[in-house]
Amino acid sequence: MIRSIKVTYSLHVGAEHRETAVRVHEFHAGFCPVARTLAGCVRIETELGFTDD
Repeated sequence: MIRSIKVTYSLHVGAEHRETAVRVHEFHAGFCPVARTLAGCVRIETELGFTDD
């Protein structure tokens, strides 16, 4: 049985777009069809990281 899923995003974006990426990451799960389907049944944890430009 799957109880949790951890998703790690590693983005290659310029410094001028990182603030936007962080904001979007904070609410994207509410619009993700898979996350919405699993909500309440499977704990989903996401992590956002950036690679060097």
